[in-house]
Amino acid sequence: MLGLLGKKLGMTQVFDERGILTPVTVIEIVENTVLNNRTEEKDGYTAAVLGAFKQKESRLTKPVLGQFKKSGSSPTRIIQEVRDPDFEGEPGTTLGVDLFEGVRFVDVVGDSKGKGYQGVMKRHGFKGGRATHGSKFHRGLGSTGMAATPSRVLKGKKMPGRMGNERVTVQNLLVVKIDPEKNALLVKGAVPGPKNGVVFVRKAKKR
Repeated sequence: MLGLLGKKLGMTQVFDERGILTPVTVIEIVENTVLNNRTEEKDGYTAAVLGAFKQKESRLTKPVLGQFKKSGSSPTRIIQEVRDPDFEGEPGTTLGVDLFEGVRFVDVVGDSKGKGYQGVMKRHGFKGGRATHGSKFHRGLGSTGMAATPSRVLKGKKMPGRMGNERVTVQNLLVVKIDPEKNALLVKGAVPGPKNGVVFVRKAKKR
């Protein structure tokens, strides 16, 4: 099934008819426009090219702008290709939150919050050294490589470095409510990224 681009608005909580509280993330499914179609004959696979979040023409290069003129659509900030062998929408077609009617579970893809450059205790959960007086080993990472053999640091060694700002997929989130008036999708649980971050929502692949 086709997925759609949206914006994470934040978290809240809802009560069902039995009074049970459920923590939910509110995702605004913005208007998604079909810019182009990839076909088996021309491209070797079937997919739809979606655009979302309006953008000024002056901020786009001419090759990118040509994609919008071809479909007669207004320029968008995000362009994403979505593979779906069953999709048959024509360029210029707009899609909204009603696409998820009847869907029970979704996968949400987004970029996690960036944490900057972090040490091993925060990044990998290292215990660290003793916190006692005179220890001289508190938050350090300890020895990293061997001496004579192989006399190098092996690849994949857990060390300090950039943390966060990675592509994350959260699978099988329960759809609690769909609000067509506000173009909102309420899903149970947390979604990657900051408030107002761009996310991609699709029908769950494993449910």
